[in-house]
Amino acid sequence: MTLLEAPQLVVNSRMLYFGWVPADPDAVAALVPPGLKPMANRQVFMNQYVVDAPEQTSGFGAYSLTYIGPDLEDAYAPDGVTPGRWWTHYFNSSAVVRDYASARGVPASVGTTTLDLHGHTLTATTCSDGVPVIRTTVRVGHQLGETSRGQLRYLTEVGGRFVAGNYPFISEPVADFEVESLEFLDPSHSVYALRPANPLEITWGFYAPRASFAYPGGETVLS
Repeated sequence: MTLLEAPQLVVNSRMLYFGWVPADPDAVAALVPPGLKPMANRQVFMNQYVVDAPEQTSGFGAYSLTYIGPDLEDAYAPDGVTPGRWWTHYFNSSAVVRDYASARGVPASVGTTTLDLHGHTLTATTCSDGVPVIRTTVRVGHQLGETSRGQLRYLTEVGGRFVAGNYPFISEPVADFEVESLEFLDPSHSVYALRPANPLEITWGFYAPRASFAYPGGETVLS
């Protein structure tokens, strides 16, 4: 298979993206490789999203994805405020996207994500090799809030070197948003190390019925 060239464009994905304080901060810190630094509170990020049609991408085709990992200090996005991010898990439904991501150091594996909206209740379910591992329940409004735009930074390791990629985005989040529950369903799965503290402490987040981004933008070798 011929790998796609960077960058790739995705428009109008349905996206649930948020962060939390973990139940086991030491377990989260252990997932960050030497040379990178987790946040002091060891906060975790997760993006559960769906691209419904091939026409929404420049080459990927339709797919679903959940990615997750620790936020990083001293590796901030271009705005100087948003933490850089380290992927520990990347559950993707598309072999095309998995190949593209794997070539750039992303730990891509087979998985699916569904986002089901009934009234004001959004349920996002992530499966790894057909087994449900994460379920998020969110209360959302239907009125859009202020459009968000900027760049995120994700770090990977390629050939023994850290690479930082800038990912420009434009998203249209709903104005009302509240994470009601976050369940890690399989204690035997490695992603369970990232489960949230009880009570749940959400650090930030949004649901956007339309979120667009490039994948990735500028890349810089850090070491």
